[in-house]
Amino acid sequence: MLIGCPKEIKPQEFRVGLTPAAAAEAVSHGHKVLVETGAGIGSGFPDADYTAAGAEIAGDAETVFDKAEMVVKVKEPQAVERAMLREGQLLFTYLHLAPDPDQTRDLLGSGVTSIAYETVTDRMGGLPLLAPMSEVAGRLAPQVGAWTLQKANGGRGVLMGGVPGVGPARVAVIGGGVVGTHAARIAAGMGAEVTVLDRSLPRMRQLDDMFGQVFRTQFASGANIAEQIAQADMVIGAVLIPGAAAPKLVSRAQLSTMKPGAVLVDVAIDQGGCFETSKPTTHQDPIYEVDGIMHYCVANMPGAVARTSTIALGNATMPFMLALADKGWKQAIQDDPHLRAGLSTHQGKLTSLPVGEALSLEAITPDDLLAA
Repeated sequence: MLIGCPKEIKPQEFRVGLTPAAAAEAVSHGHKVLVETGAGIGSGFPDADYTAAGAEIAGDAETVFDKAEMVVKVKEPQAVERAMLREGQLLFTYLHLAPDPDQTRDLLGSGVTSIAYETVTDRMGGLPLLAPMSEVAGRLAPQVGAWTLQKANGGRGVLMGGVPGVGPARVAVIGGGVVGTHAARIAAGMGAEVTVLDRSLPRMRQLDDMFGQVFRTQFASGANIAEQIAQADMVIGAVLIPGAAAPKLVSRAQLSTMKPGAVLVDVAIDQGGCFETSKPTTHQDPIYEVDGIMHYCVANMPGAVARTSTIALGNATMPFMLALADKGWKQAIQDDPHLRAGLSTHQGKLTSLPVGEALSLEAITPDDLLAA
């Protein structure tokens, strides 16, 4: 199979879909790899690393999309990239379709077969291709939130760990999954007073067993969320419903209950955001203010630490990428129900029920598609 890797063109996106190590693995399996010129520069991988791995360098994205049987990316294809997709081609990347009707419509119109990293599962019920970036984003969230809290950036002017005689920042983390756990660990490590809110009692027991008194847990009822955000200097939104739009857990009306200059960090922004006032931002212009509350809603947070993120993502995606290349997409998803869960579109059909529900579109399951 000819595997193509274009350069990412989303603003301030420095990651790359294939590492030289992944390219070498694909070549060793008998596949051809075509990488756009400069695709890996942002992650510290020059073209020479790819040629040493046995890949061919293409001069432009058009060549990659034209020749590739499978396109491997990081972020969802932008409009100009979607126009280059075609029926019979396989797209393997993050998609986040639920809040993005334009992308969904274009993918369906192209006829491309797309598999979304974020909905591939594992036997434990986890999301193995989302987890590495969730870990990175979770660890970044307190860091970028602390920067936003600085007075010069519009924040309250509160130091995360305080100093002797002055109390630390109070941080509320909504969601106790991968993002929330890593965010809580880092925020607590910075000296903040941290509370994690979640609706799963088993998960809260697990967090308590793992971390003891490093941070507190609280049930994520509406009343408890309202109480915590009113007291918080920083609120980190870390909720996820796989494949679906994120629930809105903080309304605009509730911003008036928060401390002026408090910070909202919405890590769920790729799925539409979990705060009513959230809108996607970029690394170049990451924050904005609504009703005196600062919002940090960068849609590709892990792109800020591109080398770490690219290597972590490549480690996770490589086995699935090789299975798709070795077997072809249809046999690969027949053999692996967890990879099958990632199938999102095929020949104009939507194969994700959560996306169909979010966008009011007709959808079938991957199992139904294979049966047909």
